[in-house]
Amino acid sequence: MLRRLLLTALLLTTACGGGGSGGATGTIEYWLWDSAQQPGYQKCADAFQQQNPGLRIHISQYGWDDYWSKLTASFIADTAPDVFTDQLAKFPQFVDLQVLRPLDDLGPTSDIKDSDYQQGLAELWKGKDGKRYGAPKDWDTIAIFYDAAALRAAGIDPATLDELTWNPRDGGTFEKTIARLTIDQNGVRGDEPGFDRTRVKTYGLAANGSGGDNWGQTQWSAFTGSAGWQPTDQNPWGTRFNLDDPVVQDTLSWYFGLVRKGYMASFAAIGGNNAITADTQIQSGLAAMGLSGSWTISSFTKLTDASGNKLDIGVAPTPIGPTGKRASMFNGLADSITTFSKQPENAAKWVKFLSGEECQNIIGRTGVVFPARPTGTELAIQYNRTERNLDVSAFTDHIRNGTTFPLPVTSNAADITALMRPALDALFLGEAPASSLTGLNQQLNALFEVAG
Repeated sequence: MLRRLLLTALLLTTACGGGGSGGATGTIEYWLWDSAQQPGYQKCADAFQQQNPGLRIHISQYGWDDYWSKLTASFIADTAPDVFTDQLAKFPQFVDLQVLRPLDDLGPTSDIKDSDYQQGLAELWKGKDGKRYGAPKDWDTIAIFYDAAALRAAGIDPATLDELTWNPRDGGTFEKTIARLTIDQNGVRGDEPGFDRTRVKTYGLAANGSGGDNWGQTQWSAFTGSAGWQPTDQNPWGTRFNLDDPVVQDTLSWYFGLVRKGYMASFAAIGGNNAITADTQIQSGLAAMGLSGSWTISSFTKLTDASGNKLDIGVAPTPIGPTGKRASMFNGLADSITTFSKQPENAAKWVKFLSGEECQNIIGRTGVVFPARPTGTELAIQYNRTERNLDVSAFTDHIRNGTTFPLPVTSNAADITALMRPALDALFLGEAPASSLTGLNQQLNALFEVAG
């Protein structure tokens, strides 16, 4: 009864939606949200069905917002899929609600090893009880996408992007670069006399919203991370937050200050919180460069101009911060089995296949994401090099050089997001100073004091 009440409360925070059909014997219901990944996983399903003639995989794909509301509704109505694509920002809430089945308790997935995947990835999918609730499928890091034509027009050598630095005092060479790339309605650049920050035509840096729902993953996490800041006392399953730290407050004061200087797209310019994504901002000429995740590579490489000509898009690493190092949040997806599945052992066979080398190599050859297994990652790197003529080392070097830090995994995830969104929006809008994060930090810590 308590679980059902908690699920109902969660549904009210994510908006109501209809559920799908539960898994019948012989048919495994599998849900995902990324339409770009669906063809690759259909190939995995075809291969799985050939090896398991008595089983069939039925894949349902929903858009991001609909996906989570439908999934929560399906838990309440007992019509949940057998297996679904899980995301680290959502995962803790599902663990708290006890709607995920431990993979350790099922035969096919009981022998999944952390060492089979990129270092540090598999451990993130374990609960406070030490049991595994998700089998890794891919990983992602952050880098800078840029319009090569915009750099040429500004007289900037793309090679210089590899050595950009930033600091919260003057922004370093990173801020100088985006100032140079910014152009007002009169054609004056951001580093030239007479620049009008109130009438900007092209911003040097795209905006991706305030970051209140994802710990600034594609917004400010590369800066806070390279300043040496960690959001929680431990990860995963931290219980104390560090938003009262001057390091994060100084960093975010500088970061959102770029909006006031006219160098980064404003809340209004992008139509609200991430209404116009970074790739669209660059395609339309609203921005010259933008931070984004490796899962958006295919979107950026498909961009064309108004005449239908393909844009020359490049990728550069995140800037070097006050610590002398770069940084990127390390996130990823996994496949989880619901407690509502009526055929958990069959579902576990599918999850084991999804997380295995054969399927992950299939996904790697599509170049859509970086699979969790190193061999799949190498295939994705090769695809980008040969099929897209794109060097993706800005993403993969974070793994090789150990400059990643994980997205915070904590209990009370939905409540944390509900508190963080308005607080970070206020910073983005310039309606509150970064020092207001001290009050937010107290609210977040109180969630765990109440729970205790």
